[in-house]
Amino acid sequence: MTQSNTINLRDVKKIRIERHWSQDQLAEMSGLSVRTIQRIENGENAGLESLKSLASVFEFNIEDSNTKEEIVQIKREEDYIKKVKRFYKILGIAILTLLIPFIIAINDSSNWIVVFWFVFFWALVLGVYSLISFDFFGEEWKRKIINKKFNKT
Repeated sequence: MTQSNTINLRDVKKIRIERHWSQDQLAEMSGLSVRTIQRIENGENAGLESLKSLASVFEFNIEDSNTKEEIVQIKREEDYIKKVKRFYKILGIAILTLLIPFIIAINDSSNWIVVFWFVFFWALVLGVYSLISFDFFGEEWKRKIINKKFNKT
């Protein structure tokens, strides 16, 4: 049942689960430690010999040249997810801290200015965090502007 597919680092966990194997079973069959399997499944760097062992167990070929680019891409994706999670945490804190002034302002209309300043502060914090963390004006944006300006498709 040899397949001519290539193994993708992101697919190790998916393939293992599809075959109903535990990490222990995969480690035993591949000759790797369970910790190495966990690191590979979490997108951490894997040595060529480890990848060859996994490819052999899964009956896949492995392309050495794509491994580094793949790892870099996985790290970029993980970093982006961390930034999004942080953004939502800050947003959640902002909403929770706005509740008390909002409730107070409902009972006493002279306190709406306090609510306004809280909203302004949190909007500023979220805006600055977003501009620092997310690449709004990166390569994709640049390409869209150039394509639009010069009617490229």
